[in-house]
Amino acid sequence: MASPLFVLNGPNLNALGKREPGIYGGQTLADIEALCKAEGEKLGFAVDFRQSNHEGDLVDWIHEAGDTAVGIAINAGAYTHTSIALHDAIRAIKIPVVELHLSNVHAREEFRHKSMIAPAVKGVICGFGAQSYILALHALSSITT
Repeated sequence: MASPLFVLNGPNLNALGKREPGIYGGQTLADIEALCKAEGEKLGFAVDFRQSNHEGDLVDWIHEAGDTAVGIAINAGAYTHTSIALHDAIRAIKIPVVELHLSNVHAREEFRHKSMIAPAVKGVICGFGAQSYILALHALSSITT
């Protein structure tokens, strides 16, 4: 049985494909999920892909992953820049977490330059569109196997 990896997605990512495609691309979250599951299979992982617009759901899923998964790739969306709760949840688990973003957050508005979760994660990948997810899976593969 393949080791489980969680791919968690925060607020507004359910609107991918419709929301600002010039920034986030034209792929839907379902498209990205299919890419992640296919790549995860190649890497020997079962990808558990989830999205919520609610911070508490993400906290609960981080705790769940800490008990059942070998790693987490997380695109926390806007919660990246505001959530001490996500930071604390990540610090409370022992598995590696990789933060990812579709856009290059450092080339955007000033408020996006600061990540509240970056100090708690193993690494950060941003600016490669949907490929950021694949890069995060490869990063996790290199540190969990």
